[in-house]
Amino acid sequence: MDNKLSKDAYGGVAGKDYVPYISSGSKFGGNVAVLVIGIILAALFAASTAYSGMKSGLTVAAGIPGSIIGSAFIAIFAKQKGILGKNLVQGMASGGESIASGMIFVLPAILLIGSKVSFLEGFVVGVGGVLFGIGAASLVYNYLIVEEHGKLMYPESMAISETLVASEGAGESMKYMGIGFGIGGVITVITSSFLNVANNVISYVNESFYKWKFEVEVNPLLLGIGFIVGIDVSLMMFAGSILSNFGIMPLIGYFASLGQGGATVWNNPDVAINAMQVKHIAGSYVKYIGAGMMLSGGLIGAIRLIPTIISSVKETLNAKSSSSAGSSSVGNLIILGGIVVGFIGGFIVSDGNIIMAITAAILSLFLSLLFVIVSGRLTGTIGTSNLPVSGMTIASIVVVTLLFVVMGWKTPEDNRSLLLFGTFIVTAISAAGGYCQSQKVTFVIGGDKNEMQKYFAVAGVVGVVVVTAVILLLSNQLAMTGDDVQFALPQANLMSTLTAGIMSGKLPWVMIIVGAVMGIVLFMLNLPVMTVAIGFYLPIATTSIILIGALVRLFVERSAKSEKEKEAKVANGISLSSGLVAGGSIIGLIGIMLLEVFKVIKAHEPSGFAGTNGMAVVILIVLTIATIIPILNSKVKDAK
Repeated sequence: MDNKLSKDAYGGVAGKDYVPYISSGSKFGGNVAVLVIGIILAALFAASTAYSGMKSGLTVAAGIPGSIIGSAFIAIFAKQKGILGKNLVQGMASGGESIASGMIFVLPAILLIGSKVSFLEGFVVGVGGVLFGIGAASLVYNYLIVEEHGKLMYPESMAISETLVASEGAGESMKYMGIGFGIGGVITVITSSFLNVANNVISYVNESFYKWKFEVEVNPLLLGIGFIVGIDVSLMMFAGSILSNFGIMPLIGYFASLGQGGATVWNNPDVAINAMQVKHIAGSYVKYIGAGMMLSGGLIGAIRLIPTIISSVKETLNAKSSSSAGSSSVGNLIILGGIVVGFIGGFIVSDGNIIMAITAAILSLFLSLLFVIVSGRLTGTIGTSNLPVSGMTIASIVVVTLLFVVMGWKTPEDNRSLLLFGTFIVTAISAAGGYCQSQKVTFVIGGDKNEMQKYFAVAGVVGVVVVTAVILLLSNQLAMTGDDVQFALPQANLMSTLTAGIMSGKLPWVMIIVGAVMGIVLFMLNLPVMTVAIGFYLPIATTSIILIGALVRLFVERSAKSEKEKEAKVANGISLSSGLVAGGSIIGLIGIMLLEVFKVIKAHEPSGFAGTNGMAVVILIVLTIATIIPILNSKVKDAK
């Protein structure tokens, strides 16, 4: 058996004629060991993605890391299941990550508007979204996966498939992930909740005539994300931060210094306009301009999806009418479960308002169905990492918000209910993308689609449990404002700003409109609006370390002597960076649990040199060198 996919896996034959990698024997790869391994990885990637995504505004796809880790565990505990077992495990890892990537966009927004959410509420709307997303995507399985074989390329699915068929090399990748996890874990222990004996933020703030701020948070998970996403995305995000911190902030500061007559900050009457510090400008003005940029980016993305929505629905209806080989009975049961749980969730989150429960649930199901089809198709074109979940979610939230305003539901409690309905929608969209990606891998490898459906659904439910628990665990940190903010939450901040502002009528429209106009200008210049906007909104401490991670990757690429060497070292670097992300986020979560839940450790501030910029610079140098050396020393197999 060749350790490479056939060229037919990439097209050239009709989907019904394609011969998968495993073309004979059992199609089933599951057993108790595979299920347990999958549940563990789903929980691990859900927790890691939730933590790192709320920290940076970016998420890292779990398919390839999941296939690497899964391959190692399957080889130990379920060797007889081979590549089919590995496929199920990578699908479950993707399931946990997909759910986290969606839920963190909206659910934390409830905390940001000053409300609370119970575990039951988060669980019900999340599980409803998971089941509906999987079930609705299964309705168009035959069209998206089989009929469009070779037309929809599913780039990340093909990369995962190639990783699985070459999985005898997983040991090398596991080694680099382990190195990254160790580096990330050690630095996180030293600088965060565990010991907090060393400062990890390089900070320079100027409060004089030209007000500006530059910071670097020396965080291994953020450096790892920068290496993974690369120089183009990182530079665009950093450009947004440069614009906000060295362009807009000093400009506002200059005009504010001229203010007279006792005028105060619009949302902070204790601070006079002409006495604003950098933190006041950032929190009360620049933040809302950034929200306007993200809003315009999301809406532009949604408008650009209209042709895709129309063609997807048309082609899906045509495919369904010409073929009966669509969803299975399992898929029908799953979508029915999603609808039932969605309505139950609607009644739970509507606080006894029956009309709200029914109308908002129906609208949420309709919007979810629409965007689930689009999500599945776009995953086949650009993969889940680039899936415009933000744009689809913003469009959905705006529509649901308009329903609430028309019906007169404008109280903070109504806003809370609205955001829970939004959580259902975004979870369905993100679950559908991950599900279609995993089913394409299953089709290419030769597994059973119904088996993947069941295992992915289990992983999705596990992801909901873990993400809801993580958000509740971090609720104190997520609700922090001012200089104490630890999690940027750019998407959730946008959702809370948008819904609360529209409902209360107190949205600072001038700043929102200025940001929207800036977003339109970026679009006219053919620049990625949402990427720049997130960089504008995020603290520069976050985007700067992400850029450093991308520069490390650029250095590794430039140091390679051949294309083959470059590919090998970048692949090892991505494995190491995945370990940095996992180590930083998982160890960070454990530290918060020990601090907040079990009270085993006490919070304290580093003192002396350990609390200075100099200490942070030392840690940055150590982190950078520790990341580069193993990658540069990695060997290229079979190099000529």
